[in-house]
Amino acid sequence: MSCNSVAVGGRGLRPGGKMAGKVRSVRDAGVRGTGRRSSGRRLCGSPPSLASRPLLSPVQAGGLAAVFRVLANPTRIRLLHALVRADELPVGQLAAAVTMKAQAVSNQLQRLADLGIVASRREGNSICYRLVDLCVRSLLEQGLCLMEESLAGCRDQEGCC
Repeated sequence: MSCNSVAVGGRGLRPGGKMAGKVRSVRDAGVRGTGRRSSGRRLCGSPPSLASRPLLSPVQAGGLAAVFRVLANPTRIRLLHALVRADELPVGQLAAAVTMKAQAVSNQLQRLADLGIVASRREGNSICYRLVDLCVRSLLEQGLCLMEESLAGCRDQEGCC
């Protein structure tokens, strides 16, 4: 998923414009990212400003909500942060970093992979994961900034997010 594309959720359209059932992943909606580097990482690009966009449609709002639902999980946030810090890690090291079993970590990573946020590759007996949607990095930074500002009571002051 790229910053320039709207994700999924709510109801998607079938070919011909008919409403489909609930969309659970980017693949279900047929949404693809736009910008890619040769490394397979997606770039944020320069989307139009939020204020200049038309009001989100119910499908777009549902898609955005679906993305936030997947990201609104402390374990997934920690896994993404670990991948931002290390670039790429095997499941075993990710599991050790978040003190969870490898199978539980794999399940969480699959949810992120379904949205196109992370990708995997096999290296011998290990599966290594990496962050492919670089918009997530800036989203995590912005979220952390907002959280820290909220704790510091720094709203409406210069130097805040």
